[in-house]
Amino acid sequence: MKNISENTPEMIRDNCELITKMIHDFCEKEIRPNVMEWDESQEFPKQLFHKMGELGLMGVLVPEAYGGAGMGYHEYVTVVSELGKVDGSIALSVAAHNSLCTGHILQFGNDSQKQKWLPMLASGQWIGAWGLTEPNTGSDAGNMQTTARREGNDWVINGTKNFITHGLSGDVAVVMTRTGEPGDSHGMTAFVVERGTQGFRGGKKENKLGMRASETAEMIFEDCRVPHDNILGEVGEGFVQALKILDGGRISIAALGLGIAQGALDAAVAYAQERRQFNQEIAKFQGVAFKIADMATQVKASRLLIQDAAELKNKGLSVNQESAMAKLHASETAVSVANDAVQVFGGYGYVKDYPVEKFYRDAKLCTIGEGTSEIQKLVISRSLFDKI
Repeated sequence: MKNISENTPEMIRDNCELITKMIHDFCEKEIRPNVMEWDESQEFPKQLFHKMGELGLMGVLVPEAYGGAGMGYHEYVTVVSELGKVDGSIALSVAAHNSLCTGHILQFGNDSQKQKWLPMLASGQWIGAWGLTEPNTGSDAGNMQTTARREGNDWVINGTKNFITHGLSGDVAVVMTRTGEPGDSHGMTAFVVERGTQGFRGGKKENKLGMRASETAEMIFEDCRVPHDNILGEVGEGFVQALKILDGGRISIAALGLGIAQGALDAAVAYAQERRQFNQEIAKFQGVAFKIADMATQVKASRLLIQDAAELKNKGLSVNQESAMAKLHASETAVSVANDAVQVFGGYGYVKDYPVEKFYRDAKLCTIGEGTSEIQKLVISRSLFDKI
């Protein structure tokens, strides 16, 4: 199995350049012409993800032995951010599929489980979902109400997960359940549940502000019976596993925020050189030029924080603090840069004929999903206090 940490900076750079070109070409053909149609209709274009699977984009981090692309986190960040420059919805779904569902099985599954589920996920034939959040437990995941009780060689799951990416269309889900007492960090267990399992169904689909082509819905479990062999790791390890998965997932959302911010910045730079007022390009007005300079600086800072976290992740080192910093900075940057891009466009930034209003709507999710900005600050501060 290839050791990603042995890749030279030159190899990583070459891989990222090839990925950037491939995704640019793919987006221009398959995504950009459909962005607003999917957004207006809230259509989740499932066939698109099958096509991306053929390009290796649905199993970026999965070793080749399991049908994946066998790449590292620098390449993965490039995939998500390049897609985010065109459509945050598609980038979000790719990120959730790769880092959450697929990533959880990859990191904590045994070889038999990996052989069973990873090839289908990495090829894009199956779409993955990951169930942690519940209606009454967002950041307070330790008090989840979804339970699993053992009956012989099976476990029976009851409960509801919400705000789940691919909650309706996912073919397989990794689901966190409570198998012990509420609040016990060792009282939760992760199960893999395939679509079609009796007692497992999708629920309400959310009508969202942004990211509208990325499906978000409930997953409902009513006496859903799954075999003991579907447990990832050991009974009681689910919460600890979820925290580790979220460390990597925060790099995903940071990359998503970076892509949105870069897309908004690119649009603002181009428009500022095209739009003329008082017989000159608005780029020549200091108020516009300084705003764009600030936007570009924040985008670059986000990129460097993400690269730092990705490098540590490739080396198998802890990224708890670094991924939280990258996610915090990149997500807040996405919101501020998208906001400034709308301002640069003026009235045209408020209408759907131009791309920045969608960047503006999509960006906000980055400050909420996979841990709010406030939770990131809590993670960062605790990691600093622990070192004192």
